[in-house]
Amino acid sequence: MTKALVLESKGKLNIRDINVPNEMGPNDVRIKINTVGICGSDVHYYTHGKIGPFIVNEPMVLGHEASGTITEVGKNVKNLKVGDRVCMEPGIPNPQSKATKLGIYNVDPDVVFWATPPVHGCLTESVVHPAAFTFKLPDNVSFEEGAFVEPFATGVHACIKGNIKPGDVCLVTGCGPIGILTALAALASGASKVFVSDVAAPKLEIAGQYEGIVPVNITKESLEDKIKAECGKDWGVDVAFEASGHPSAYDTILACTRPGGTIVFIGMPVDKVPFDLVTAQSKEIRMETIFRYAHVYERAVNLIASGKVNLKPLMSGIYPLSKAIEAYDRAASVQPTDVKLLIKVSE
Repeated sequence: MTKALVLESKGKLNIRDINVPNEMGPNDVRIKINTVGICGSDVHYYTHGKIGPFIVNEPMVLGHEASGTITEVGKNVKNLKVGDRVCMEPGIPNPQSKATKLGIYNVDPDVVFWATPPVHGCLTESVVHPAAFTFKLPDNVSFEEGAFVEPFATGVHACIKGNIKPGDVCLVTGCGPIGILTALAALASGASKVFVSDVAAPKLEIAGQYEGIVPVNITKESLEDKIKAECGKDWGVDVAFEASGHPSAYDTILACTRPGGTIVFIGMPVDKVPFDLVTAQSKEIRMETIFRYAHVYERAVNLIASGKVNLKPLMSGIYPLSKAIEAYDRAASVQPTDVKLLIKVSE
């Protein structure tokens, strides 16, 4: 039994003891959880009880963005030891699947991902996790920053798919947590400038604190006109990232991308959206999609450790486990000045 934040059913959270699987295998490590970030998917399960085909039919521990300290290692584990501070990649693929053998384990249909029904998450006192998906944190990376590695990995994966080159000018549509983290990943990957667009002024103000990020409030100015003014009338950005999932963004991002440029689709719209394929073809735009991430966790940790990515302005609040329900209610209220809320499970 372990104390955890448990989603009992739609709209009902409890902090209570729950029995979760914790048997150690020879290739596993046991981790005392320190910090867990609140993700939009966690909040969606809380408020809606489901995401697509994934339905909360029984009590489930929330959380998949985590850091902690190793307290036990399996007999085959050589690269980690007791006392190591770590972060954990939350999706465990089937090593025998075709997707895993192709190196795209993130799209393995058999992947076991924390806090995706019926799999328990990590907002609990301790977890058992494969050592292969557990990554040591450098001394200069805090537990709080370690809990950011999971969402930051999405941005890093998007930038790899975008094939950013030194000096590229980029655009991110959507200034939520993933949008801002993608912009930071783009700058760390060599982009010279990143435009970030949204309708939420407080979020844009936070993004605008970073050197190299140009916030664009599309309620006050045209994004397309802004890009034309900066990049040239018949040109556009080299790499664009769609991180809002809003149907209105698709035509705009096509218009803002240069001929021969790249668009990476990150945000997931609720419904099918119309798409102007002819415009994409006439500009020979390369289009990429991402789903979570693969093979980038260590890259993400190293970028944070390098000092090229400052995550502290994105930490909007830190709550103890005893106030985790209060933290989730705040996240569900979608306060305009909040980027990422964290829960401190232990010290």
